[in-house]
Amino acid sequence: MEMLLSTKRITICLFFFVLNLAAAIEIPLSVAQLPTITEQSNAQIAYPFDEDFTIKCEAKGNPQPIFNWTKDGKPFDLLSDPRILTFNNSGTFVIQNHGIITNFQGKYRCYASNALGTAMSEEIELIVPSVPKFPKEKIEPLDVEHGDSVILHCNPPKGIPPLHIYWMNIDLQHIPQDERVSMSLKGDLYFANVEENDSRSDYCCFAAFPRLRTIVQKMPMTLKVSRFKHANDSGSPNAAVTKANFIKERKPKLLIPPESSGSSSSVTVIKGGVLLLECIAEGLPTPHLNWVKVTGSLPKDRPVTENYGKILKIEQVSAADEGTYQCTASNSVGRVKHEFHVHVEEPPQWIKEPEGGVYSVGTNLVLLCEAFGNPEPTIEWKLNGMPIDSRTFRGRISAREISLTNLQLQDSAVYQCEASNKHGTILASANVNVLNIAPLILTSDGENYATVVGYSAFLHCEIFASPVADIRWTKDDSIEPLSALRYELNKNGTLEIKDTRKEDAGSYACWAANSVGKRAITANLDIRDATKLVVTPKNPRVLKSHSVLLKCQSEYDSHLKHSFKLSWRKDGGELPVNSTEYGRIIVDMDTLFISSVTLEDQGVYTCAASTSLDSVTAESRLIVLDVPDPPEDLQLSENQNRSVRLSWKAGASHNSPVNESIIEFEESRWEPGKWQELTRTAGNETTAILSLAPYMNYQFRVISVNAVGRSRASKPSLRYATPPAAPDKNPENIRIEASEPNEMVMKWEPLKPAERNGPGLEYKVSWRQQGVEADWNEEMVKKHSLTLRNTPTFVPYEIKVQAVNNLGSGPEPNVTTGYSGEDIPDAAPSSVSVDTVNSTLVKVFWFGIPRDRVRGHLRGYKVSWWKTKSMLDGKRHHPEKHFLTFVGDRNYGMIPGLEPFSEFRLTVLAYNAKGDGPESSPVVFETPEGVPEQPRFLRILNFDKDSVTLSWGLPKKANGHLTGYVLQYQIINETHEIGPLNDVSITNHSTLSWRLSNLSSSTKYKFYVRACTVKGCGKPVTEEGLTMAQGSKGIGKISEAVNPTQKFHPIEALEPGTEYTVRLVTKNWVDNNSIFEDVIETRGRAYAGIYDGISTQGWFIGLMCAIALLTLLLLTVCFVRRNKGGKYSVKEKEDLHPDPEAQSIKDEIFGEYSDSDEKPLKGSLQSINGDIKATESADSLVDYGEGEHGMFNEDGSFIGAYSGSKEKGSVESTGSSTATFPLHA
Repeated sequence: MEMLLSTKRITICLFFFVLNLAAAIEIPLSVAQLPTITEQSNAQIAYPFDEDFTIKCEAKGNPQPIFNWTKDGKPFDLLSDPRILTFNNSGTFVIQNHGIITNFQGKYRCYASNALGTAMSEEIELIVPSVPKFPKEKIEPLDVEHGDSVILHCNPPKGIPPLHIYWMNIDLQHIPQDERVSMSLKGDLYFANVEENDSRSDYCCFAAFPRLRTIVQKMPMTLKVSRFKHANDSGSPNAAVTKANFIKERKPKLLIPPESSGSSSSVTVIKGGVLLLECIAEGLPTPHLNWVKVTGSLPKDRPVTENYGKILKIEQVSAADEGTYQCTASNSVGRVKHEFHVHVEEPPQWIKEPEGGVYSVGTNLVLLCEAFGNPEPTIEWKLNGMPIDSRTFRGRISAREISLTNLQLQDSAVYQCEASNKHGTILASANVNVLNIAPLILTSDGENYATVVGYSAFLHCEIFASPVADIRWTKDDSIEPLSALRYELNKNGTLEIKDTRKEDAGSYACWAANSVGKRAITANLDIRDATKLVVTPKNPRVLKSHSVLLKCQSEYDSHLKHSFKLSWRKDGGELPVNSTEYGRIIVDMDTLFISSVTLEDQGVYTCAASTSLDSVTAESRLIVLDVPDPPEDLQLSENQNRSVRLSWKAGASHNSPVNESIIEFEESRWEPGKWQELTRTAGNETTAILSLAPYMNYQFRVISVNAVGRSRASKPSLRYATPPAAPDKNPENIRIEASEPNEMVMKWEPLKPAERNGPGLEYKVSWRQQGVEADWNEEMVKKHSLTLRNTPTFVPYEIKVQAVNNLGSGPEPNVTTGYSGEDIPDAAPSSVSVDTVNSTLVKVFWFGIPRDRVRGHLRGYKVSWWKTKSMLDGKRHHPEKHFLTFVGDRNYGMIPGLEPFSEFRLTVLAYNAKGDGPESSPVVFETPEGVPEQPRFLRILNFDKDSVTLSWGLPKKANGHLTGYVLQYQIINETHEIGPLNDVSITNHSTLSWRLSNLSSSTKYKFYVRACTVKGCGKPVTEEGLTMAQGSKGIGKISEAVNPTQKFHPIEALEPGTEYTVRLVTKNWVDNNSIFEDVIETRGRAYAGIYDGISTQGWFIGLMCAIALLTLLLLTVCFVRRNKGGKYSVKEKEDLHPDPEAQSIKDEIFGEYSDSDEKPLKGSLQSINGDIKATESADSLVDYGEGEHGMFNEDGSFIGAYSGSKEKGSVESTGSSTATFPLHA
């Protein structure tokens, strides 16, 4: 084996000297030695069904032993009978089962001899049983009288024990046995007294020999029992026939032991065997047997009686069982006794056996042989199988010792010691080998050893030598013996290197020397790295039903990888590889995965690694966390009227301590089956005093809570009923509710079932008018309300409600103040006035109504207004009322959202919970002019290369007298860069078209038109267009909003004889795809008459209907998709092309408030000029009131709008010429 590490050669001095080393190991067969018996047979039975019988005797020795046999103490020649088979170099022989082999029965002894001595085996007994048979005989019938005793003898044949005897009839049914009829140990059947039903002719004795596989039967016996004989022979008919005359009662008489043995007998039993003492008696009535030990008491539990008390049996007999035992047979007539003197003896056993060994010349020998037994065994010494003649033996010999001095080679012999008494013989042999040889090293030379760092290394050097050799070890080229605490020389010559290191690797030499010679061998030692293991995670805590993965990280020497093995164990038990358990536990080499962890998975998981040189383990304890087990054994104690102590035993916490215990109750009187929490206790407590309510039938349960969760509820406790009592509290939340002016409804929260405290719960209601000296009015009610009628309107009352049950009243109730029913106010606010803030906002003032005219709790004021006419055209309007609500007691409010330049009327009223009071007289006020709304449309009628004609409509609402228009235009392109804004002021308010000149050809422009009054200009309407190139026709774009319900839409202001592309698109469609697109050409003036009648043609009407139907269907689909709330991205180009319809609707709803999300083009103007001012009011928004949808909050946020309907046609009238689809190039 290669050297792993070169170490500096070291010299360490150490001398090892071990005494008698050779005697500690077996003599090599290459050395001359005495014979030794290595194998022999025990006593053997030659069963007739066996084919042959083998008697073994094997021995070793040098020279090879030869074998001789004796039989019954006489030489036995194995060649004397051809049925004996022998084997070379073996003393074993085989007797073939041919013919009669009874002559082979006897005691055999084997002798193995060579030139140095003779070894002798123990005696081997061969038993050749004969086939047991009952003799053929004629058995005379037994004729006996009723009451006599009878013995039926079996006399079984001899055979190999054990012997089992059975008494049966001819049908193989057992003869019933009892205290009267029983079988003795020898097999005879005894009748203490016979009865008439004992008569039969088929008493059969069966003897079974299990080892011989034989059952034999004795000839059947006949027993006749005569019924009666007269006591006298007179034959007189008057003779008295009585039971006493016919049944001869007598005292017991022992049949076993027989009377001839006297009143006592001796019994010898072998120690460790079974003592059986038997007493069988006859007599009438049937005697009863009893056993006692005269010399002491019977040992407890060990003696048993069998055969109906007739046998005393003691197993595993010891010296303490020696003594006198007495059996007593007794009946009503008398008794008889017998004593057994029991002696316990034992066969020989060794105290000290002689021990042989290897001895060198000149040493001394002492052999000891001691044995004990009862009787005392005799000891006989033999030398090489022959008795020692003390006259010729040169040593000293005694009964227990042999000694020799100054041993010589010729003193080598086999000494036998034999101890005998009447119960057996034991033999011990001692081989005394006197040798004088040089050391023999039995370990092979050049052996390679390996170990791991930190382990011990064992380098073997097994030596045999006589005299004993001195042994020393050296390392590498050093000649000095090893000497250090880490080096230890074992008795057999092995060098142990403890706690090895890398530098211990190298070549070692073992030297052995004695007076005869010297020998040496070498050994190589390699040191490997130790295997290391770490299991992660260490001691994980895992919730039940979760998963865990254990990883076993290992490091080991690369030279050991082929022998490296890894396994997992749980609590010391092996976990098989690829254990599935329905796929829940998976072992894959260095990983252990457990899914759906259960409580049974908890334990210590060990990763075990082994190589050919070392083994190591690493552990991780898996701790499974779970909710606690439910508490158990709920007990109630310390019962009181309103309390009880509940105690319980906590369930297992499953590695997470219990934080608290929740005690729940269920009561069967009011809410049966409903469990409610009563109280909580700390987790370490298992008892609690529970506060209870009267008149409840409780049962309790406990739930334990830990960090994982709540346990299942415990089993309920026994029920506990509390006695009734008067109420402890009165109803709460007493209030007055009234729906009619002259009515008062008193209501309160009824008591909960647990608060009733007893049967017959009622409420005593007391009331009186506040401030009026009067007695309390009282009424008892069972429900939780009381209605009083004919009460004055909105008058304060004092109210009390007290709980009452059959056992008494609750505590004195508190007084609550409430008011009787309300009525609507009967007065209107006065001195109403209006201040105009701007064209859309006014501030209203009024004086509130007196408190006594409110007739209830004042909720606030409502301001109503309606438009009566327009100041622009003087046209009267149908009144359409709007209102705002102002909560609380106040005297002013702000009215927003009015139409400019209009006349209005306004009223104010007060209201309470009952309703609205009368309105004030109407007040008339007017709003000043405002800025107009944007023009209805802006269209490009014609494009030339350097000019364009624009047309626009009037604004939807002028909001005053129009003073003209402002036209603006600028160059735009596909980027965010735009040109300067050009203004054209049009002072004639009747002008609705304009031609712009000096434009650039093939250029894209954006146009803006605003309407103006004296208050300023409104929002613009916009359009884009591209001037035409040199020699091309102008291209423009017109877009108009279409009502979804329309079936047709006229397009006006088209040029005759011009080709147009018409598209129908859905508003806000995400990609502006057309629903309908067609190319049309307008008629020229010369051909107008050709198409005058086309609208009356049938095909045209059908086509238009189809187009209208398709348009309606597609519009419906689009609106459905739109109403689903989808959101679409708005590109920057939409800022360049705003949707005029949406913008128009926004302007109409929110007036002049702008959308803060609008993104103007770079460089575009926010207004026509800097003189246009915002129209918002500077007043605080707190002055605005509530409308139908909300109000202004105190912080200035708008949370409502005034009520009223929009004017009809507002959507249709917001059409614009602003483009919603790209221009054609």
